[in-house]
Amino acid sequence: MSDASRLSHSAAVRSAIEPVISALGLDLEDVDVHASGKRRRVCVIVDRDGGIDLDGIAATSRAVSDALDASDAMGDDAYTLEVTSPGIDRPLTLPRHWRRNLGRRVRVHLSDGSIADGRIRDVDDDGVVLVTDAKGKPESVERRVPWVDAARGEVQVEFRRPEADPVPADDEEA
Repeated sequence: MSDASRLSHSAAVRSAIEPVISALGLDLEDVDVHASGKRRRVCVIVDRDGGIDLDGIAATSRAVSDALDASDAMGDDAYTLEVTSPGIDRPLTLPRHWRRNLGRRVRVHLSDGSIADGRIRDVDDDGVVLVTDAKGKPESVERRVPWVDAARGEVQVEFRRPEADPVPADDEEA
């Protein structure tokens, strides 16, 4: 499938499913349609504040499948549908992406080519507030990064939560 054909199919699928996704209270993050043997593979990425669980993915998959079957977005072509949520490696490009990662460590690629690392403290209409280490000293420094300066961000994988935010034990109340 050519790139133009793939983009055309992706746009048709997006138009067919966007109302269904919105009605479920989800954000449609991406749609990708590409050839996979004799079939087409339709990958739909959805998200919402608080994340989406497997039951939500299953319900979304059924609704998207019904919407695609009722539309002519795929024509008579056979397809395989995959509905998923964004992975940890998704770049943070929109304010909602940043908001959904409050408290996580990120690396911010700034528009001037520099990089800022820190933990997301706050997100508002003007930008993001990061808490950064003060060059190895025990205190922290807050840094505001306006949206116009944040080209994109990347969540940094952490295997332990910070000490200030411990995970309660199973027998403790959360």
